[in-house]
Amino acid sequence: MNVLDNFEKICSDLNIGLPAEIEARQKQYEYYRDKLLTFAETGNTILSRAEQSRAEQSRAEQSRAEQSRAEQSRAEQSRALIKLLQYVFGYAVVSLQDVVKNSCSGGTPKKGVSEYYEDGNIPWLRTQEVVFRDICKTECFITESAVKNSAAKWIPENCVIVAISGATAGRCAINKIPLTTNQHCLNLEVDPEMALYRYVYYCICAKQEELLAKKEGARGDLNSTRILSLQIDLPSIEEQKRIVSILDRFDTICNDLTSGLPAEIEARQKQYEFYRDKLLSFKELN
Repeated sequence: MNVLDNFEKICSDLNIGLPAEIEARQKQYEYYRDKLLTFAETGNTILSRAEQSRAEQSRAEQSRAEQSRAEQSRAEQSRALIKLLQYVFGYAVVSLQDVVKNSCSGGTPKKGVSEYYEDGNIPWLRTQEVVFRDICKTECFITESAVKNSAAKWIPENCVIVAISGATAGRCAINKIPLTTNQHCLNLEVDPEMALYRYVYYCICAKQEELLAKKEGARGDLNSTRILSLQIDLPSIEEQKRIVSILDRFDTICNDLTSGLPAEIEARQKQYEFYRDKLLSFKELN
């Protein structure tokens, strides 16, 4: 403050020097004023451009860290609330977003580039292969170069994969091997602390008509927001295991083409769908 006061006094005293000197003093005053009023948040040091940049970067990193902690806290509170509802009512109504820890779509490497496809050994899934079943292999493969130069990305095994485009939209499957997908697949990695991936799969299967009602556009597409907002009934993990065990047995019977005549298979399919819908429907307690 003493520095500023001294300059102010000099510039206010019109008896000192010629107008040109006064103007020079004024510019000098303004220069040091601007420098002295540029502070670091923690002290009175004049910052260089590099120091200011580092300070801004530090503040940005701190802000990101605080935001991450806040999001983690909200997620923990949400999980605690869901557990409480499950304890009191036997189940909680949640959106898929509440039980999915990661979601992503994939990509299609540029057609006609041989290095992306020739001799490829990376499984690459297209939506026509998403047909309500476990996926243990894919029809197409791409190369490591294709993954590096496109939006195609690896996803871990046991994701719930939902087709989001055109005629295949709303169909789902589970990948039993790590693989990559095209951009028309939404890949959901389920949080094992909240839900069984197979339970989530069955819930989406049961709500296919609801998903189809969410389609928009000329091609009838879905998007991640619409899918992740889908609501399901979520009982405890133990109850999920029981339901999945029953549905798995029905699924095995219905997909085993050696288990009788087509009419018997059709009857089993209808029985499976009936019990699936019953098992995944929870009545509110009075």
